[in-house]
Amino acid sequence: MIMPVNLKIRSYTGGMAQTNAYLLGEGDQCLLIDAPLGVYPWLESLGELPSDLLLTHQHYDHVEDVAKLAARGVRLHAYSAYSEELTLEKLLQQSGIPLTVTPYTIDELLKDKTEIQVAGIRFSLQHVPGHSPDSVVFIADDHAFVGDTLFAGSVGRADLPAGDMDLLVRGIREKLLTLAPETRVFPGHGPETSIASEQASNPYL
Repeated sequence: MIMPVNLKIRSYTGGMAQTNAYLLGEGDQCLLIDAPLGVYPWLESLGELPSDLLLTHQHYDHVEDVAKLAARGVRLHAYSAYSEELTLEKLLQQSGIPLTVTPYTIDELLKDKTEIQVAGIRFSLQHVPGHSPDSVVFIADDHAFVGDTLFAGSVGRADLPAGDMDLLVRGIREKLLTLAPETRVFPGHGPETSIASEQASNPYL
């Protein structure tokens, strides 16, 4: 897949769950992956407005600033349509956490798609459920943006609604660990890692 040489990648971490977002490119050709709370003012501070937003999945901590970006004309891409079940809003509210995600409309649904080209970058898509039913991994050349599917030394939790640890681990082994060992892995929480590192030492795999 095509990843422009020397593409600028900037990261932001914010919100209650310390969730990562990634800004790829700059100026007229930039896109954002995931939109945790606070990413919108961060983008404003950089003077950047991405043309598109790719969502790895729609748990609340990855989408809290989505509506603000959509209001500015940013196109939204996700595996599934918005729903309160996917964002976990009701579950958290029932637990006493006063969380509300402003609804938004997905412009392009990625279910049944195998690739997407956005802001000059062509990504291959891998649907890897188990953490969330709508989890999708975006892969371009030797870069994989994995959301909460895979972490440095760990994997996504599977004790949330529709979670399935066996399905998650099988998907990681079949669809991610088969990538080139040098592939850089950009997770939804925590530090960057690589396929080689996770093949060698991830205790869940």
